[in-house]
Amino acid sequence: MSTTPAPAPPSRFPAEHTVFLLPGPAGAIEVAATPAEADAPPVRGTAVICHPHPLHGGTMHNKVVTILERSLRELGLACVRFNFRGVGQSAGVHDEGRGEVEDLAAVVDWARRASPGDALWLAGFSFGSYVALAAARRVGADALVSIAPPVGRWDFDSIELPDCPWLVVQGEEDEVVDPAAVFAWVESLSKQPHLVRMPETSHFFHRRLMDLRGVIRNAMRTHLPPARGPA
Repeated sequence: MSTTPAPAPPSRFPAEHTVFLLPGPAGAIEVAATPAEADAPPVRGTAVICHPHPLHGGTMHNKVVTILERSLRELGLACVRFNFRGVGQSAGVHDEGRGEVEDLAAVVDWARRASPGDALWLAGFSFGSYVALAAARRVGADALVSIAPPVGRWDFDSIELPDCPWLVVQGEEDEVVDPAAVFAWVESLSKQPHLVRMPETSHFFHRRLMDLRGVIRNAMRTHLPPARGPA
């Protein structure tokens, strides 16, 4: 399967895994779009997934990002991963979250044009969960999945929180994000997300990826949009 980007984004959501370059606010954005699993009843939903910190090796190929994609595709959603500015074939340089929110907004705009009428889900891991949360209300997300949100490392207090189904998954032995800070932050929110604490789980979910897959599928199954009709 080739990962050489096509010269331009498709006008409709592709029927098979496709990698392309999308015009963005800092130049080209490298995007990977993949339909729902073939044996899943496809629903009228598209999920856009954000990767961890670019300056610490984060890319759209991160294993937690790809397990997020797998979990949501198994639920019937089409999925979009992308590289933030300065990563892979995406132009620009890291912008401390500000420009990355703009990158996400550009990808969401394409996803909505490519699949008009679909519910929009956002998901992210670590730094990507911060970006997804920061953009969720602005882009009108219909559901949100936050994996190991880096509370204490980024300004979560100033974010306008979304009014949609929201899952937070946090490992209890996270060596990068302080689990106690995440739990205290969730407890402080006026409208709390569905929090799942995973015992004996590190930041990168070593040996727990299949467990994470099950957590995402089980928690989000009840929030699925309606089934997609015949083509």
